[in-house]
Amino acid sequence: MTGSDRRPGLRRRDFLSAVGVAGGAGTLLATMGALGLTPAAQADSPYRAPRRSDFSLSGRSSAKVVILGGGIAGLACAYELGKAGYDCTVLEARDRVGGRNFTARGGTTQTDVRGDRQTARFSDDVYMNTGPGRIAQWMVTLDYCRELGVPIEVFTNTNANAFIYNEAAGMREPVRYRTAKADMYGYVSELLAKATDRRALDAELTKADKERLLDFLQDWGAIGGKAGSRRYTGTPRRGYSVDPGAGDQAGVPLGPVPSLSKTFADGVGRYFSFEFDYDQAMLMFQPVGGMDRIPMALAREVGGHRIRLRHVVTRITGGPDDVTVAYRDSNGEQRQITADFCVAALPPHILARIPHNLGADVQNALRAWQVDTAAKIGLEYRSRWWETDHRIYGGITETDLDVEHFWYPSHGFHGRRGILVNYFYDEHARKYGDLSPSERVRRAVAHGVKIHGEKHRTELTNSFSVAWHLIPHIEGAWAVPPVGTPAYRLLGKPAGRLYFAGDWLSHLTGWQAGSFDSARLVVSHLHERALSH
Repeated sequence: MTGSDRRPGLRRRDFLSAVGVAGGAGTLLATMGALGLTPAAQADSPYRAPRRSDFSLSGRSSAKVVILGGGIAGLACAYELGKAGYDCTVLEARDRVGGRNFTARGGTTQTDVRGDRQTARFSDDVYMNTGPGRIAQWMVTLDYCRELGVPIEVFTNTNANAFIYNEAAGMREPVRYRTAKADMYGYVSELLAKATDRRALDAELTKADKERLLDFLQDWGAIGGKAGSRRYTGTPRRGYSVDPGAGDQAGVPLGPVPSLSKTFADGVGRYFSFEFDYDQAMLMFQPVGGMDRIPMALAREVGGHRIRLRHVVTRITGGPDDVTVAYRDSNGEQRQITADFCVAALPPHILARIPHNLGADVQNALRAWQVDTAAKIGLEYRSRWWETDHRIYGGITETDLDVEHFWYPSHGFHGRRGILVNYFYDEHARKYGDLSPSERVRRAVAHGVKIHGEKHRTELTNSFSVAWHLIPHIEGAWAVPPVGTPAYRLLGKPAGRLYFAGDWLSHLTGWQAGSFDSARLVVSHLHERALSH
């Protein structure tokens, strides 16, 4: 058949227009979905970002959306909706975007709800992630880093050279993580192997099973064979007091090995399961230069003209065809904005304080979230003595002290200066929050000396601290979702034309990934609704 004999085919756009005329918007949307042109309604479907072509194909125009909150969830909503041409306005009460994704650098200021004002005086290239500080490699956050051009580097979540110190258990000096782990695994292996030899597991294991188990235990715990009574006597896995080197320097293995009873009494085993957690297992990552590189990149893509800082929401009024949000602008003037849709990406306990007409059920649901807190203290030192003196390059020291965790920096190795971060939760975070910033530092340093010696005090040069329950417009580290309850299900749906978004509506509360995933879900539902009405 020659070209002149071919009958022109029906273009896709013409076809969809005909479907829309014949069957209406619902039929059109279903047809577009079958062709892969609209986001699927199922929550477990792969996310598909909205596109401008969605509207050109449907003959409809994009809508106006007001977004409450310039944290990760709010910015992600504006960013994703912006891909389809939605007219988005972000109202953020603070003077910076990012919400809890807040990095302190030299010159950063923060005033808490009590009026305590701090200014970070960190050196160049020294920074402190006061909120989220790590990203698991399976999280969608890394996809956004790639898409937004935010470079990443490894965050060292576990380090065999870091310390464990449990003062309440009677420890008088810290023990290396590798040493404690070798001893705990060794003694557990010894006990289980002896129980196997004494036929205590015959009811559960076949003869072949027992042989395989014993092979595993001998390797896992570095214990002796049957001839050696399966005893754990310590191995070089524990570390060396003199490291191996050249010539005759074979190294001196660390000793003496503590008894089984002492190892268990020290309580060091409570920390090892941490590295197996799905959201904590290595490798983990961080953005180069600070965690706030992510919201800063989102804000650049959204556009500064769409983000209004120091704009505090004072009322939300939903109507059948729109949503009106009243707010106090950066000059203290009362104003309002009306949009086709609203996304409330504020913490639930903050939203619960804002007057609205969304009904008592929504208000009661907003109060159903338990709000936890956390705090961090960043201590800058004039030398990186943890590297030179203790050979610790990144990682976390665990303690039973009220400072709980010491984070060593995972960047700037061999630099002139560096920062240690104390990270603690709930009761301890509130205890430190009750203190003035200078008192927090004094208490934290006094505990740090028990781990690292006097350099933890004498090399200190600058500090900065954040207790999240005292940060204006946030007042908490994370809100724990009551998953499976009527409240959780209710706020997972729109209240009229208002949608809720945030890590508090996810199974990843406290993680940026929870905010991104929640934002994607809201964007998919809102976009589908805008196309179908």
